[in-house]
Amino acid sequence: MIAHTGVALINLGTPDSPEVPDVRKYLREFLSDPRVIDISDLGRFLLVNLIIAPFRSPKSSKVYKKLWTENGSPLLYYGKQVQKMLQDGLGQEYIVTLGMRYQSPSIAEAMEPLLNKGLKRIIVLPLFPQYASATTGSVHEAVMKYVSGKQVIPDIKFISTYFDNSLFIKAFAGLASKYMEQEKFDHVLFSYHGLPERQIGKADYSGVCSFGECCNQISEKNYYCYRAQCFATTRLIADELNLKQNEYSTCFQSRLGRDPWIQPYAEEVIKGLPAQGKKKVLVLVPSFVADCLETTIEVGEEYKHLFLENGGEKWQMVESLNDSPQWIEVLKNLIVD
Repeated sequence: MIAHTGVALINLGTPDSPEVPDVRKYLREFLSDPRVIDISDLGRFLLVNLIIAPFRSPKSSKVYKKLWTENGSPLLYYGKQVQKMLQDGLGQEYIVTLGMRYQSPSIAEAMEPLLNKGLKRIIVLPLFPQYASATTGSVHEAVMKYVSGKQVIPDIKFISTYFDNSLFIKAFAGLASKYMEQEKFDHVLFSYHGLPERQIGKADYSGVCSFGECCNQISEKNYYCYRAQCFATTRLIADELNLKQNEYSTCFQSRLGRDPWIQPYAEEVIKGLPAQGKKKVLVLVPSFVADCLETTIEVGEEYKHLFLENGGEKWQMVESLNDSPQWIEVLKNLIVD
């Protein structure tokens, strides 16, 4: 059987190693993206190359060394596993590749094998459930830039978001339920990667964004609002778990700098939970489909320490979808028409 469809799975990226030079190289490429640090070109160049990369790389290297396993970077390891499992699941009619927006394997390495096969169409599937300009938008832009130089450009389908896909919701709920069956928790916390408010504002073409109750429901006017999509994912997983409204909450992590980011801030929420009598907390991180620095280290260790030192007793992070069979079924559902 001859393949007629290509699938390019694209994730954010990871350093080639946890050593300082490789971490510095990764940070420079990642943070030089104008969709990630959306300030003037000169300001971004000076900030990244004179401040962030030189001074942050040694600190980040130490964290990556904690994250690294015998299989290397978890993000890359799970990516390769998913690529193989999805290829097996889709069969010979499809060719599945893996790329990273930053570092290796590159978007060129993901796209070139598909373009060279004379395929009728290519599906670009960024591994970010909720849409953001700095993640999914950046991937789409990079793919379009790469293929624009090719003589033959087949049909290309971009999957922009799947925050409300029923199988995706069930997959995360299933991971959480196994912990809830073993122990009673006082509260369930949903944590998502944060973004500067200005980036949300730039994407608000309809002018409805107030960073408040406008995110409590999805409509045509705010469909691509990252914050609204995160709250929607929370509600859907909570419904699947039969949680009452006062039994769960949402927060946003990984804030950097002094500019306002979308709220509630994770640190503030976590500090306040024990005082509210919520001392046994189950945590889901549904903006990440593979465990990485932001889940394993930031949520699993740093936020756990913050919770315990403020009077908490039990902090249990739910692992991500990683290379689970349920995640492969989600991807197949998104790909197969």
